Amino acid sequence: MSVTLKDIASKANVSLATVSRVLNNDQTLSVNDLTRKKIFEIAEELNYTKHKRPATKTPSKRIAVVQWYTQSQELDDLYYMSIRMGIEEHCQQVGYKAISIYESSLDQIPAGVDGIIALGKFSPNQIRQLQRISSNVVLVDFDGLSHGCDSVVTDFEQSVDMVIDRFQQAEINDIGMIYGTEKTTDQKQTINDQRYHYFVKAVTALGIYNPDFVFEGDFTSQAGYQAMKHAIETLGDRLPHGFFVANDPMAVGALKALQEAKIQIPERVSLISFNDTTIANYVYPGLSAIHVATKDMGQSAVELMVEQQNAPRDFTKKVVLGTRLIERQTTK
Repeated sequence: MSVTLKDIASKANVSLATVSRVLNNDQTLSVNDLTRKKIFEIAEELNYTKHKRPATKTPSKRIAVVQWYTQSQELDDLYYMSIRMGIEEHCQQVGYKAISIYESSLDQIPAGVDGIIALGKFSPNQIRQLQRISSNVVLVDFDGLSHGCDSVVTDFEQSVDMVIDRFQQAEINDIGMIYGTEKTTDQKQTINDQRYHYFVKAVTALGIYNPDFVFEGDFTSQAGYQAMKHAIETLGDRLPHGFFVANDPMAVGALKALQEAKIQIPERVSLISFNDTTIANYVYPGLSAIHVATKDMGQSAVELMVEQQNAPRDFTKKVVLGTRLIERQTTK
């Protein structure tokens, strides 16, 4: 049976209206962060948990789960929350105790932990710090092979090709992109968006790349809004008929800008987002999105940690997870 907003409201002990507004990222709603977090976590749980969780064991290992986001940032971008929940859930299933650390606060990692799963983007200096704390380190959403770390990542190239193919199937060849750049929390390394790299590679190979159609943001909904608003104002009738947006918060912002400009979606502009977190399904119109197996990323990270604990090896391993396109109302 499909999950309804009423199910979430009942479990969270809040009103149906509150659940609807939180899941639709209504920033005008006055609700505390704990309630907001509870609603998102319940939505994720009901959406992904299909079977009764097996009986758990007494924790045998302590694993630090280092999240590069603050708790507030995690609420704004549910991608990392979903991965963290997948890590914590699988740790429980294998008998590990997960200790959550936010904002890359490495000094808060308890002494004597058995391993570290680091979630997000980390500079070489930060990775060396992690390795000094524990010889068992797994990086999630960041390729750490060159740093001697096991890693779990998403296949960005395959994902971007899927987006371009979908637009071309709809006979859309003027394709724009809103992408993001960010820095590690120690501000020592700028992280380039791999989706942008593969997007430029793909559309250039097809002979349809136009730099005027590409806009940069910082992965927030406000950045997506400003980028699309700028595109609308500067391009006018040349506004691309298709846009690929690098994450859900930016796509929500872009959607708002299009709606304010009374641009028909998907008739005039089709939109495909990336990550497919809970919010993609609850905004209106629903966002077509590349679905990333976030909970499976968390599970794979724990499985790599189990390998390190039980059968140490003299080589590193990278797990690459594929994606799929979920079609909703922002594509024809």
